[in-house]
Amino acid sequence: MVLTRARFVTVVLGMTLLAVASVWFSLLLGPSELSIGEVFASIFGAEADAGPEADIVLRIRWPRTLLAMLVGASLSVSGVVFQAMLRNPLADPFVLGVSGGAALGGIAALSLGTAAGFGYAAVPPAAFAGALATTFLLYVIAGSGERVSANNLLLTGVVFNAFASAAIVFLASVAGLTEGSQIFLWLIGNLSAARSDVTVWVAVFLAAGVIVSLVLGRSLNLLILGDEPAEQLGVATEVHKRVLLLATSLMVGAAVSVAGLVGFVGLIIPHLLRLIFGADHRLLVPAAALGGGAFLVVCDTVARTALGGRELPVGAITALVGGPLFLYLLRKHQRRVFAP
Repeated sequence: MVLTRARFVTVVLGMTLLAVASVWFSLLLGPSELSIGEVFASIFGAEADAGPEADIVLRIRWPRTLLAMLVGASLSVSGVVFQAMLRNPLADPFVLGVSGGAALGGIAALSLGTAAGFGYAAVPPAAFAGALATTFLLYVIAGSGERVSANNLLLTGVVFNAFASAAIVFLASVAGLTEGSQIFLWLIGNLSAARSDVTVWVAVFLAAGVIVSLVLGRSLNLLILGDEPAEQLGVATEVHKRVLLLATSLMVGAAVSVAGLVGFVGLIIPHLLRLIFGADHRLLVPAAALGGGAFLVVCDTVARTALGGRELPVGAITALVGGPLFLYLLRKHQRRVFAP
């Protein structure tokens, strides 16, 4: 399907409205339910008229909702790029091992931080350092020659994920009860303990990743066809692959550093939107950013309201929703051609 300006604007506007609706849904619901008027007054009202509703909206719900939107968008856009690079619609941000490396760094800080004198504040930078180390490892192994092989990237990610899983189990075994429960929440994916002061860094890396993906949107379309056809059509495949790998790895590292291992967002959202809008990445990237953010905002809202005063890890909700949905989509569209 040809991408026209009218179609681009229509799709992006529709996805933006969906994202805005999910944000309002999140701000309205909670242990203290608020009306639309109270939420509107809290956001746009005068500071002198602010009451307890404004504190609930602006200091509790809005920072978490914004972070969920950014994390969901980062994972979804990363999934779009990884699926194009690996020419595999089942790939997701975890397949290359970047999420595993970020989780290993964060869990190392959780389990060993008390003995070393570090608090929870060390977790996000440690997780981000783990993501950077994994990206460097991918460059060294998969890109050791002149070409970056999709198979080498995939195999390296599988091997490193196995190593990271073993190391995480070891760290969980030596950690105390308190650290062990935090590790459990980290592995499932959780936004309840996320620090709002790192939101700006997630936003920065997301913006950089989206810009890079949009600039190289044509290259992503052609990479699906294979390296040789893409090169014949004028794509500098190796340079573009390395740039895309770095940009998406930074997005994933930032997202995992604040939310842990939130699964299925980078798998089902790109897959679903590709079936709806086609595989033109110039449209798919912004649609995935908005759709992934909206999906995680809704899942996080359900996670913190489903049990009343108790919270569920958001990763449990994404798995419960995403697993069956993805199996349905895979079953229904298993013969559909993966092509722009």
